[in-house]
Amino acid sequence: MRFTNKREPDTNVTSYKRFRTWLSHKHSRESPAVSTPLSTGRRCGPNFELDDVVQRLELDSPSRCHAAAQRGHQASPLGNSTLKLAAPSLVNDYYTHLLDYSCNGILALALDSSVYIWNSETRSLLGRLDPSPEPGRKRRQTVSCVRWSGDGHVLSIGTRRGEVQVQLWDVERRQNVKTLPSHLSVVRALSWKQQLLSSGSTLGHIHHNDPRAPSPLVGTVIQQEGLCSLQWSPGGEWLASGSADGLLHIWDRDVTGSPRPVATMKQPSAVKAMGWCPWKSNVIATGGGWKDGQLRIWDIESATCVGSADTNSQICSLGWAEATRRLVTGHGHPHHNAICWDLEFPLLRPAFHLTGHSRRILHVALNNDAGQLFTAGADQCLHMWDMSFPQSLLS
Repeated sequence: MRFTNKREPDTNVTSYKRFRTWLSHKHSRESPAVSTPLSTGRRCGPNFELDDVVQRLELDSPSRCHAAAQRGHQASPLGNSTLKLAAPSLVNDYYTHLLDYSCNGILALALDSSVYIWNSETRSLLGRLDPSPEPGRKRRQTVSCVRWSGDGHVLSIGTRRGEVQVQLWDVERRQNVKTLPSHLSVVRALSWKQQLLSSGSTLGHIHHNDPRAPSPLVGTVIQQEGLCSLQWSPGGEWLASGSADGLLHIWDRDVTGSPRPVATMKQPSAVKAMGWCPWKSNVIATGGGWKDGQLRIWDIESATCVGSADTNSQICSLGWAEATRRLVTGHGHPHHNAICWDLEFPLLRPAFHLTGHSRRILHVALNNDAGQLFTAGADQCLHMWDMSFPQSLLS
């Protein structure tokens, strides 16, 4: 894969619409891999019924890494998948956020209408959470997004129907804590700011809720475009929201007034892959879709793009590795790989590639303490990667 500042025309590239149609038909003819069921670390309560559809696959052999060059730099052939788990019923939807990692070492992965809880330290399945349907509805609704609170004790769950509200779960007590006021459309993204939970819908409505209050809704923001990503900055000074129309809005911390964006930036495709830099409070990264393929670094104070790289691939997800001060991106057609980037602001340089998925990597999550990266793909597989190798090997 080549990295250039300008996309070269390619008459052999299939249109993304045709590619999605082909992918959908091909996916319907295949079944997820089956192997030995995961062992559990402990017996689970009623809300944590174990399900044998989540199964352990054999460990992958060291993955091959594609060579790539940007300004003459050769990507290092490092980064091996150390564990591969089946993830049947993982929804193949670019606009979902179905994977999240807590500060306590617990991974949450949404499969259809259930959320599976997995301990990355013991490598055992703890159980599953099933959000309750609205009164009068018998069928549970498909989960569209999950997000752990900052302390890792509460998991919030959003669903595809606005009537099935954002669900809050106390994982330690294994019970539904509170159901918050609903959106009128799909809950696309969730983000915590201490005890404040913000949720965004496909209609562009952003709700700020304090679950402790008798009337939890404490603020509302409406952006004109449909929302597909939402994230508070690490220090809570800014809230970023991305739209399907390619707009990145930055809001200040005031959630009770009538806020307007303090900055707005634009890219040619939806702002779904998005993440704040943990060590630079004014920096945020975004990834472009199939029509774009650009990884961009933004300075929100000047509202300008200060660095970019053309990946020639759909960017479905991204995350920051704070311990190594790198950026990881998950890609779709045509490569279906993950790329770890070195940053020397404003330059972006691919350090190495991670290959192993056969379809697009929809979600990434990072455990910085243990040097682990988790990726979930449309091939209905979850990979765990070891990112803790010495820095000297990458030089």
